[in-house]
Amino acid sequence: MHVSSIGSGPAILFLHGFLELWYSWRHQMLALSSLGYRCIAPDLRGYGDTDAPPSPASYTTFHIVGDLIGLLDHLGIEQVFLVGHNWGAIIAWHFCLFRPDRIKALVNLSVPFIPRNPNINFVEGFRAKLGDDFYVCRFQIPGEGEEDFSVDTVKVFRRILANRDPKPPLIPKEIGYRGVYEDPVALPSWLSEEDINHFANKFNQTGFTGGLNYYRALNL
Repeated sequence: MHVSSIGSGPAILFLHGFLELWYSWRHQMLALSSLGYRCIAPDLRGYGDTDAPPSPASYTTFHIVGDLIGLLDHLGIEQVFLVGHNWGAIIAWHFCLFRPDRIKALVNLSVPFIPRNPNINFVEGFRAKLGDDFYVCRFQIPGEGEEDFSVDTVKVFRRILANRDPKPPLIPKEIGYRGVYEDPVALPSWLSEEDINHFANKFNQTGFTGGLNYYRALNL
């Protein structure tokens, strides 16, 4: 597991989301470490410089939370402030469910809490409401998302990270992520071409299967 950290004091553990890296938290880590916190941000399983098992069965919340418990044990940290974004927020919920004794407080961004209905298959529930083109359903097909994202990685990251369309992401197969969103006329103030290239270069090295496997393990 690749881990970035800075500072000393009470620990904050940052969990990134889909198609992100520890790098997403760099500004928060600098700011909070200057206020007396120990800031820790791993590349989650399947991302960046952390190992990426090929099978979706290796990406259940038990695996991901287990990685994080192992990280805290290795660092000798008993409790953390837990901050999650996107998939990191989903993992953070399960962390609190499995091991609430290790959490001082929780901050989650982007993804609302969704109570699980044990009578409904998670992916098929999305499919019933939003159809086969909903991105969660589209990502279930091995190899398709990987090919789509890899054709022009810089363009994909520009379109995804700068997108502000509030509608559910529907990705027709004939269009793909390369065509579903327009190229931004200008990047927002918080996103630079350097940032885009950092993400694109890293994912060009590692591929996208690790991140997509989180979706492929949803029903597990």
